[in-house]
Amino acid sequence: MIPFLDLRRQHAALRTELMAAAERVLDGSQFVLGAEGRALEAELAQVCGARHAVGVGSGTDALRLALTALGVGRGDEVLTPAFSFVASATTIVMAGATPVFVDVEPDTLTMDPDALTRALTPRTKVVMPVHLYGHPAAIDRIAAFAQARGLAVLEDNAQAVGATWQGRPLGGWGDAACLSFYPTKNLGACGDAGMLVTTRDDVAERVRRLRHHGDTGRYHHVELGYCSRLDELQAALLRVKLRRLTEWEERRRWIAARYREGLGGLPLRLPVERSGARHVYHLFTVRHPQRDALAKRLADTGVGTAVHYPLPVPGQPLFAADGEKRWPEAHRAAREVLSLPCYPEMSDAEVEGVIDAVRRACEDLG
Repeated sequence: MIPFLDLRRQHAALRTELMAAAERVLDGSQFVLGAEGRALEAELAQVCGARHAVGVGSGTDALRLALTALGVGRGDEVLTPAFSFVASATTIVMAGATPVFVDVEPDTLTMDPDALTRALTPRTKVVMPVHLYGHPAAIDRIAAFAQARGLAVLEDNAQAVGATWQGRPLGGWGDAACLSFYPTKNLGACGDAGMLVTTRDDVAERVRRLRHHGDTGRYHHVELGYCSRLDELQAALLRVKLRRLTEWEERRRWIAARYREGLGGLPLRLPVERSGARHVYHLFTVRHPQRDALAKRLADTGVGTAVHYPLPVPGQPLFAADGEKRWPEAHRAAREVLSLPCYPEMSDAEVEGVIDAVRRACEDLG
């Protein structure tokens, strides 16, 4: 059996350090907005090439509060990819605005810069690219498009912390970026947690206020805020893991390279890594026209897989937008994508086992 993901391996290797970090928080007994959170914010601001980082309760909260801090509200529109996790769009609705879906590029499945002009209206206020699966969107072109039109850029960097584009870290290209520390992420908490990073002082100040009930201090609430604070325990555990992030991502990149070598020549579309990009392989997602049959054959041989994602975002029942002609690449991807196991704790033998299983399954399918 080769599981799609096994977090027990990661936590077993780090158990002593994780328990020491937890004990440090318990001994200090400051569980919210304390020294661990501030230290993690400083460390991740540096990783992302930003001046500020603000810890919040989840990646979803980071997106929601960032949109509000950027002035998004009723009557506004936000451009977002048609293929992503649903939170990239639902947070726009939560902010009172309307998501306008943009098709994705066929090779990276990230926002297609060439499709932005068609989606633009006088109500557009923000462009929200998603750095999907760990590969950067074409953020230089997207940022240039937005800047020329006076629009803000909010990077959804939930899946690509540590990735770079043209040598610059993701997270520092736009007005703000949002990170998720959901447990399965490359940098995952032991629960929910998230963060906003930004180079803008005004955005950082407002998110700090919004995450704490709109409070400027001493129970002086100047606007309607929310309760979304990254707790000290999660911050301490994340700091332990952050020290391994580069090592872990290099291992992910090694696994991806071995997959490319071992799966070459099959009727299988493999992930790309564009010139100028440093992919961190949150997911190694292949494409096959008989995706479900391939997944079943792999399951029968003991190889775990997952589908990210089975529906394009506008096709979710929540939105129910009929649009295969409007977003053809997103719909095609939803029918074909299949994620293979790709995590640092995999053994070399397991990597070879996945390759062998995929090759046999593809041969069986013809």
